[in-house]
Amino acid sequence: MAIFLTKDSKVIVQGMTGATGMKHTKLMLGDGTNIVGGVNPRKAGTEVDFDGNAVPVFGSVKEAMEKTGANVSVLFVPPAFAKAAVVEAIDAEIPLAVVITEGIAVHDSAAFWAYAKAKGNKTRIVGPNCPGLITPGQSNAGIIPGDITKPGRIGLVSKSGTLTYQMMYELRDIGFSSAVGIGGDPVIGTTHIDALEAFQADPDTDLIVMIGEIGGDAEERAADYIKANVTKPVVGYVAGFTAPEGKTMGHAGAIVSGSSGTAQAKKEALEAAGVKVGKTPSETALLAREILGG
Repeated sequence: MAIFLTKDSKVIVQGMTGATGMKHTKLMLGDGTNIVGGVNPRKAGTEVDFDGNAVPVFGSVKEAMEKTGANVSVLFVPPAFAKAAVVEAIDAEIPLAVVITEGIAVHDSAAFWAYAKAKGNKTRIVGPNCPGLITPGQSNAGIIPGDITKPGRIGLVSKSGTLTYQMMYELRDIGFSSAVGIGGDPVIGTTHIDALEAFQADPDTDLIVMIGEIGGDAEERAADYIKANVTKPVVGYVAGFTAPEGKTMGHAGAIVSGSSGTAQAKKEALEAAGVKVGKTPSETALLAREILGG
């Protein structure tokens, strides 16, 4: 069992023939991901060889789905063309689109998010500006290193790619059911709450680790959701405790307004919902160990 991504997922890569797409397609194949095709209208009908594994290139997401049964797309499309690529995936009604690209204009992200909603949310969007998601030992859709952890019973949802990797590494001996990097932009598809709901329903997840960061109110809303709907233990970390007051930090979503959006405000909201919150990633990992008895 896993959330959103399993060993049976059939993955295509939009932007596979670019330098970044080639590099990460090779890595995903090495992690056992079932990559059934790439998409590039200019190179349709060709194949790309990855160490003896020939991956066909299709002219569109729709064609790739018709010919391979693909149900996941990972997008490594440059920012200027990302909106059109996501819209194409939505029009094809692929169930999951993982948008790795960073630097997409906020109005483009807002436009394709609204388009997906108008089309009935048949396509789940993860990202943009995210590391993707991984179900260790089964499938990897994105840029999360596949060798830093093993299968286990912790579910992880994180705004930050780097902190995703650190948490997976710190708890590598216990392992993860799935890890989802949702991205730190102001407008994203899948949220903390979406992942929390899926982990709550997943029988193979015993504990949830949630990583947030300063800015916005996503963590406060997640705290309300946890209080009302989540019965599994949740451990949290909020990046930005040492951020200078009034400064905009890191991700585009990390904009603090008044007391809203500060690390302390988020920590208090989460603790009020029964979430144990660490002051550092290592302390957060320790809290997870204590709960799991490891």
